[in-house]
Amino acid sequence: MNKRQLLISLSILGFFLVFSFDIFAQQKISLAGTWELKLDPQDKGLREHWWEVSYSEKVQLPGSLTENGKGDDITLQSPWTGDVIDSSYYFSEKYAKYRQNDIKIPFWLKSTKYFAAPAWYKKKINIPENWTKKTVVLNLERCHWETSVFVNGKFAGTQNSLVTAHQYDITGLLKEKNNEIVIRVDNRIKIYIGPNSSSITEHTQTNWNGIVGEISLEAKATTNIEDIQIFPHLSTSSVQIELGLKQARNQTFKGKVIYQVQSLQGNKTLLPAQEEAVNVSTETTKLSTIYRIPNPALWDEFSPNLYQLKTQLVDEKGTVISEKVSTFGMREMSTIGSRIAINGRPIFLRGDVDCAGFPLTGYPSTERTFWNKIFTTIKSYGLNHLRFHSWCPPEVAFQVADSLGVYLYVESPLWANQGSAVGTGGLVDDFIYKESERILKNYGNHPSFCMMSYGNEPAGINQNEFLGKWVEHFKQKDTRRLYTSGAGWPILSENQFNIHSDARIQRWGEETNSIINKEKPNTTYDWRKRTGGTANQPYISHEIGQWCAYPNLKEISKYTGVLKATNFEIFKETLEAKGMGNQAEDFLYASGRLQTLCYKADIEAALRTPGFGGFQLLGLHDFPGQGTALVGALDAFWESKGYTSPEEYRTFCNTTVLLARFPSLIYTNQENMEATLEMAHFGAKALKNAKILWQIVDESGKVQRKGFFIKEQVDIDNVQSIGQLKESLSSFTKAQKLVLKLSIEGTDIKNSWDFWVYPAKLSVASATGKVVIAESLNPEIIQQLEAGKTVLLLAYNQVKKGKGAEVKVGFSSIFWNTAWTSGQGPHTLGITCNPKSPIFNEFPTESFSNYQWQDIMSHSQAIILDEFPISLKASIQPIDTWFENRRLALAFEAKVGKGKLMVCSIDLTNNIDQRPATRQLKYSLLKYLNSKAFNPTQALEVSALQALFENKK
Repeated sequence: MNKRQLLISLSILGFFLVFSFDIFAQQKISLAGTWELKLDPQDKGLREHWWEVSYSEKVQLPGSLTENGKGDDITLQSPWTGDVIDSSYYFSEKYAKYRQNDIKIPFWLKSTKYFAAPAWYKKKINIPENWTKKTVVLNLERCHWETSVFVNGKFAGTQNSLVTAHQYDITGLLKEKNNEIVIRVDNRIKIYIGPNSSSITEHTQTNWNGIVGEISLEAKATTNIEDIQIFPHLSTSSVQIELGLKQARNQTFKGKVIYQVQSLQGNKTLLPAQEEAVNVSTETTKLSTIYRIPNPALWDEFSPNLYQLKTQLVDEKGTVISEKVSTFGMREMSTIGSRIAINGRPIFLRGDVDCAGFPLTGYPSTERTFWNKIFTTIKSYGLNHLRFHSWCPPEVAFQVADSLGVYLYVESPLWANQGSAVGTGGLVDDFIYKESERILKNYGNHPSFCMMSYGNEPAGINQNEFLGKWVEHFKQKDTRRLYTSGAGWPILSENQFNIHSDARIQRWGEETNSIINKEKPNTTYDWRKRTGGTANQPYISHEIGQWCAYPNLKEISKYTGVLKATNFEIFKETLEAKGMGNQAEDFLYASGRLQTLCYKADIEAALRTPGFGGFQLLGLHDFPGQGTALVGALDAFWESKGYTSPEEYRTFCNTTVLLARFPSLIYTNQENMEATLEMAHFGAKALKNAKILWQIVDESGKVQRKGFFIKEQVDIDNVQSIGQLKESLSSFTKAQKLVLKLSIEGTDIKNSWDFWVYPAKLSVASATGKVVIAESLNPEIIQQLEAGKTVLLLAYNQVKKGKGAEVKVGFSSIFWNTAWTSGQGPHTLGITCNPKSPIFNEFPTESFSNYQWQDIMSHSQAIILDEFPISLKASIQPIDTWFENRRLALAFEAKVGKGKLMVCSIDLTNNIDQRPATRQLKYSLLKYLNSKAFNPTQALEVSALQALFENKK
């Protein structure tokens, strides 16, 4: 071919490309913009034919009524969708002022407006001349909830999906000009799927009314491509394409289908086109073909390689009358024993749970930038997986996850509990199947869509039978992903994997009897005993963590949209009323550091468990409802709260994690520090000749011991032995924190663990000096105080109810939140203190709880200081639940008469020689009390102090 011929050919090709683009570009009309509105709070619009009447208000769509400032003001009578477990808000005196006028709500974010009833939306449009001979579809993406459509006064249908776009075939109802489309949107509960389902509840996305995604009209040929499903087969380097054609009744079509795949990586290789003749005369036709892809680039978290299939329907004249472009990835999901596998390689799921919280809009975003932020953030924190709790995200979320390599677990939009149930044979069961089918049809080609269940934590006496059949049905229908019955339960033989809540360090109802609160600090525990019954099914731990941090009160200013953080405003006001407003940042940081410790413990326990399948955090980011569950290192905006970092999280939550099993983290210097070192590695490939460096570092950063191990072969697995450490601690004569650091040379893989060493031969008695140690404020002790003595009052187990005995003190942070759990312990978020205070001269500590506080906190009572002057400060201050914001103390000092008093409600007496950290704290306290630094200035009356404690005979 000469140059002239080439130019002519390119010109002709360009003409056809432009012509083809022009044909398809003109087939869609956006209906975004101004719509007329008529609210229907009394639900009389259907009876009164509101599709025929005029509307006086206007709104912008896409959008919600709330965004448009429409609806009612929030009152105590607002008909919320969602359970309120702690109903004290409605009658408690402490909330009285928040129930007045512009009310404030403590249990979730408050909408600026509320409307739960039908709303009618109307728009007038014109269509192109040639549309009258085409199939025309009205597309409504992300409606909430039920829609009914009227076109030019004629009823077009009703739909109620919460997971996919509502699409109406309005062919024959349109005219060329002056068309009127009316959409009735009803956001009342249409099917009782459970009031706390993330798809509908106030707890997260709110019960909004509107249409928030694409709103458009699309014209199609009367014979068109209705559906394409792509099934990868790696063993044959091919995909099976299932094509669905749709056409008008009594119509015949002859032509061909052209399939062509293009790689979206590198040079975007275009594979050969494949044609098949078509001759159809039915309304719906299913076709199937195999398309080969030589040496396919596979899709996974490390290499999210994507392909694009263009499918064209061509008539006998050679005209392309219908075209669809579908993105897919070459990947297969399977199980290998107790592992989930992708493309035959075991993976370990490191996931977060998304409950549809959208703090600016109150509804799911359909913008790519929004989802890009979420998925890049979770990957930066070492995660590879996201679960959608009782809801399904919009199309764009799958697209972004495809491109970034994130494994998605999707649920139909139900938490069928709290009055709902599955297996009843009614509307709920039918809705589950219909929504599941819609999810698979619309999102099934996405390689990121890897797992699916009915929804969350079901109720129903027939749930096992119903969900077992549900799993079997979809296993047979669509083999592209794995299925389980539900998140949390039940464990069924039909499941391809299980999600269950036993494998975590704080289970529901354990309170202060959980591993982290009751057992001595160690890192040896794992979940092999708790998961033994599911050895042949992968076990994913359900909603692990739920560890809270104190509210970040600076976050209030971020709520610039339709949701306001009046819950945070209440917490801020009550904190300030107790004289602790200036401690908010300290509370956030100290509780956040403890939260990070707890998550590290949870995650590493999962990684230490042989054959374990993975975990789903609750969560990496905050949950704004259910009483306000501040469980994330990130806030509801997926932004850092400032007390940890992605770099820190990746040390214990990553593709490759170094682990150490410490039988204890608390030692005396007559013991050996022992640790069994191992590795979890779930990378793209095995590692060779890994050099693992270890160091023991003191608080000054000085390396005290060091060494290395060579690991010749690191497989894709966990519990891979590195070696054993056994180091004498006899040279450490002072109390101190040490750090074991591990790293792999030449990489950024590292991890570390704090541990403590205390002098074994510590004479507490020698530190007593002039201090009078008392167990009650009896007349003799009062007399000594009046005489100017220094007294240490040990008040453990003597604090009265109403004065602190009711406060459940534990080592860990608060689980979920005390409002939703009906007061489960602990009620505290660790401690905050001044580590530079002379009280801690002999007891090394940070300003927050670390493991050396575990025994101390587990043997203590809080004292409430609310009735004392604000100037009375705690020396050791537990951080209270934000619902109470009580000013708490484990130790405080005061001037009583001429004497000096330290009150301590920690058990500093029982088995003290077996509790080295507590013994060291007592020693440090006594040294402080005998020093000139102990000079309390706050004077207190004996009677006020005595009112704190039970009378001890």
